[in-house]
Amino acid sequence: MAKSSSATASASGAKKRKSKSGALTHEEVKSLGHELLSSRTHLNHAPTLLALLSPSAPLKIALEALISLQSFFEPLLPSIPSASAAAAEVASSDPELVFGAWLRQRFDEFVAALIELSVSPHSDDAIREVAFDAFMDFVKLGKDGRFHSAIYHKFLHAVVHATDSIDPLLELLGSKYSKYADVCYFTYTSLDKITNSLGSQTTGSGKDGLQNGDDSSENRNVICIHNIYNILVHTPALDFQKETKFDMWSTVGEYFQLILFQNLQGSSATHINKRLKVKFTKAWLAFLKLPLPLDVYKEVLATIHQNVIPSMSNPAILCDFFTRSYDIGGVISVMALSGLFILMTQHNLEYPKFYDKLYALLTPAVFMAKHRSVFLQLLDACLKSSYVSAHLAASFAKRLSRLALSAPPAGALIIIALIHNLLRRHPSINFLVHWEVPQDDTNTSGEASQPKKVGADPFNNEETDPTKSGAMRSSLWEIDTLRHHYTPAVSRFVASLENDLTVRAKTSEMKITDFSSGSYATVFRDEVRRRIKQVPLAFYRTTPTSLFQESDFPGWTFEQASVEGNENSIVETSGASPAKRSRV
Repeated sequence: MAKSSSATASASGAKKRKSKSGALTHEEVKSLGHELLSSRTHLNHAPTLLALLSPSAPLKIALEALISLQSFFEPLLPSIPSASAAAAEVASSDPELVFGAWLRQRFDEFVAALIELSVSPHSDDAIREVAFDAFMDFVKLGKDGRFHSAIYHKFLHAVVHATDSIDPLLELLGSKYSKYADVCYFTYTSLDKITNSLGSQTTGSGKDGLQNGDDSSENRNVICIHNIYNILVHTPALDFQKETKFDMWSTVGEYFQLILFQNLQGSSATHINKRLKVKFTKAWLAFLKLPLPLDVYKEVLATIHQNVIPSMSNPAILCDFFTRSYDIGGVISVMALSGLFILMTQHNLEYPKFYDKLYALLTPAVFMAKHRSVFLQLLDACLKSSYVSAHLAASFAKRLSRLALSAPPAGALIIIALIHNLLRRHPSINFLVHWEVPQDDTNTSGEASQPKKVGADPFNNEETDPTKSGAMRSSLWEIDTLRHHYTPAVSRFVASLENDLTVRAKTSEMKITDFSSGSYATVFRDEVRRRIKQVPLAFYRTTPTSLFQESDFPGWTFEQASVEGNENSIVETSGASPAKRSRV
């Protein structure tokens, strides 16, 4: 009773101090903190200090309250009961059990306040960093020195569902704590659970949301997906190949290793490596199953070969994701095919229809795409293998030459470079440079037909199967037309195909990277910088008196006629009706 009465008196004293000025001053908050730490008789100062932990509170007051509460709870962590035990002790008559239940409630409130201060965009940077460091200290010490995964999961759940920017917080997480193996491990574990829960909600409520026109839930899901992706990006995979010793954030790091590897033999670093890869893979697979927004889709496909594939336990499992991505179309298909190529060349993935899909992407739009350089370098790399059949190489060469007729000047330069490399790598298709189709030739299907007309091309540009396009019976006549291209750079570059490319000692492959990022601006800049040796001049035996000569327009004469009161001149035509009179 003495403790209760003193606590009540202390609380009433705090209320009196607050009521005088309307709000607690910094010195009063500091005094409350000292009293709370000095004796149990001032326990009721804890709720008062908890009420001051708000993003809108003054910085000095919030910092003082936070530091006091952290100093109060840290020594009591071993005596704080679990949430289930605290719920059972609420109705107990034992004062110590009641105090334990009360302490648990206040600790949960303090953890929630720390998460709010860390996540809220209205928090000052100084208090955000202090609050997040205090929270991570409780994660480190909350379970007798073991990693407190339960409150860490609450933190990640709040970060994922935050509606405002979380970049400052993720910078702190990535710079300070992502180097610890247990932090990465439980980050992947929690994200896997949160993402699967979000995926089930999206799948379960997708039809109802579309029928009811509920855009708010869809917008919330998009925000959550962006946040999950940002967390994954700011939690980089450890260098599993080079790590021989993993640092732990929890003070009992051996316990973390014991829980994970108690039934395994051998090096603990090797087993930590394997388990981290498994958790990393599960987290990313769960994320890639979500309906990703288009901007996130592009970012993932642009970086997945560097940031994700090398750290996965089984990269070939991404085949389904890349296949689904290809079916979306557009630039997504181009970037997805790049991922499939990496899986095929580095991870022994078998994908029989790869070249068919690559052939289908060769359209005029590819030369206008933002990521065209990646695709064109991929195209050159895919056709480098000597195992590519002559029919396939000829089809790609012919498809590219047909695109040269409608491609911009920079695209025409890339096409010439690609065809140059194809002809050099595959000498069996060099006959395409000059091929005269006999008049008694048959059609592309092999069936007898009428003799072909002069100028008919047996190549079928609409055929999706490159082996059935008829390219082996055609020629690269489109490249010859580029000799008269309106851009001098293109017409000059065509001359590189006149060399005998079968003699490899005298020729070399062209680097596609030198042309893949070309545009109208780069072509113009190169022409301006080019040093001209001879300048063409217009030579006239007599000084011209008009823009056009009479021989250019037989039957027409150009006379200057002045009309009084009218400054416009009229072009007269000899022998023409008044209807042919026009004003200039």
